Amino acid sequence: MKILLMVAILLATMQGCALTVSNLQPIDGFVPLTDDARVWVEPGYEAFGERVSAVLPAAIAKVEAAHYLPFLRPPRVYVCGSKDCFTRHVYTPRLSAAVIPDNRLILSPNLNGRESARLRGLLTHELAHLHLGQRIGHYNSTLPVWFHEGWASLTADGGGAEYTSDAQAYVAIRAGRRIDLAARDTPDRRHRAGAFGLNIYEFYRESMLLVGWLKAQDEARFRQLALAVQANADFEIAFWDIYGQSPAARLAGFYEGVQSNTVFNDNGQIQAAPAQP
Repeated sequence: MKILLMVAILLATMQGCALTVSNLQPIDGFVPLTDDARVWVEPGYEAFGERVSAVLPAAIAKVEAAHYLPFLRPPRVYVCGSKDCFTRHVYTPRLSAAVIPDNRLILSPNLNGRESARLRGLLTHELAHLHLGQRIGHYNSTLPVWFHEGWASLTADGGGAEYTSDAQAYVAIRAGRRIDLAARDTPDRRHRAGAFGLNIYEFYRESMLLVGWLKAQDEARFRQLALAVQANADFEIAFWDIYGQSPAARLAGFYEGVQSNTVFNDNGQIQAAPAQP
């Protein structure tokens, strides 16, 4: 019991959707939609579930294409229509969607209200985490957080990183607020936004730009890396095997381009949302 309490406290100090705290108890209080058994809803909020069901097929297809593999098991999405429901299952309730440690995807009632426009993007982002979690588990310290979150945000066309634009991320980079690609995570420490002087949205956006640049430079090699990661290979070792250099050395070209090239002065294709949630 003491060990479980210590683990819960450790998890509670970590931010973000890739490692989200849950009570690790059997999930209850949801019923499947009549027309889509992949979507389980809090009773009384079936209309919200129908909205989720409508965008789910395209989100699944997008994730499978980005990961170059199908889901191992059909994904299930739990839809909370009330705040009480979400806080009962997720101990970081400020999030609007989460994949919790036992690999369950839960949506917040925020996505049926003031953040309804984020539903498609956040659903896709979290499905990307779920897809990877089915293959390597919810958290694997050999996979850096920047790649984990950047890949999910890229897959979701910026979902999860909407509140920082490309241009704002470039400003942060020029100011020296950069992800340290040489930093290695350990089972008891993950290098998240605060480790690099970034807020969470800057971190997600910069991570997305890094992963997007890596993919755009050579998608064949990126595909090799993506498949190696999903086969539970150590990220650093797989990266060296595929690229012949470290992530920091390979991605130095991205940072050099941001520093010197005026093309990075615009907002790119994905604009920041006007305000934080």
